[in-house]
Amino acid sequence: MKDIINTYDKASLIDDIKIVPFDVSKRYTKPHRHNKYLEIIYFTKGEGFHHVDSISYQIKPYIFFVVNKEEVHNWEINTLPKGYVIIIKERFLDKTLDKYINIQLNKLRTLQKIELPNKDASINALFKVLCKEMEQPKPQAEFVEGVLKALLVKMMNYSYENTSNDNAGKITGFMELLIEKPRNNVAFYANALSLSSQNLNQLCRKQFNRTASQIIAIEVLKEVKRLILFTDNSISEIAFKLDFKDVSHFVKYFKRHTGYTPLQFKKRH
Repeated sequence: MKDIINTYDKASLIDDIKIVPFDVSKRYTKPHRHNKYLEIIYFTKGEGFHHVDSISYQIKPYIFFVVNKEEVHNWEINTLPKGYVIIIKERFLDKTLDKYINIQLNKLRTLQKIELPNKDASINALFKVLCKEMEQPKPQAEFVEGVLKALLVKMMNYSYENTSNDNAGKITGFMELLIEKPRNNVAFYANALSLSSQNLNQLCRKQFNRTASQIIAIEVLKEVKRLILFTDNSISEIAFKLDFKDVSHFVKYFKRHTGYTPLQFKKRH
């Protein structure tokens, strides 16, 4: 019996990530959303504003911006910009088995910007290497993941310098635990963080504009799909692993969110 996921198509990851220099023709844009999971923008030159929903952030080197797919944003850049863009589709996180990348990208979802006190030559070097590799006829997925992981380490180190409040720590802890131990149980995460379920819901609504249950559902459904497609676990075993009350509840939950029963989903894929 295979209990863990141990094989997947690394090459297909490349189709779900884009890493390019910032397009200078995008200096002024209308408010819009992206049908992507996450967008990371890094500026080494340029001045102006980045408008996200109802908040305006000043653009000044050196700075990262993080845009989630549900957010409405637009650029107002008054001088010639220079920098890089990473666009990561949700399928990328479904395919990568590197939990560190999952954890770091989910941490980034809680941030709007990361400011650097001065130029960091290693960040520029990492972006250049990533762009160069993505230009190859057959980019190596393992290489891209490795360099991306290094870049995320640098970003998160600077983010710790930018944010140190307790709520940010609780959200980070919640996302880390959710990735490591996906369970359909709000109380489990609230207890682990020494919070009430109500307080965890309030934090999630403030940070993500979603309830804790909705955030949990995103990660639980990803894990369910992985277990259905890449292990020999039975439907009842999957339900038990992810803390559902019973198989019937699990099947109804999955169908409500995906439109398919677990068995129908497996047959389709």
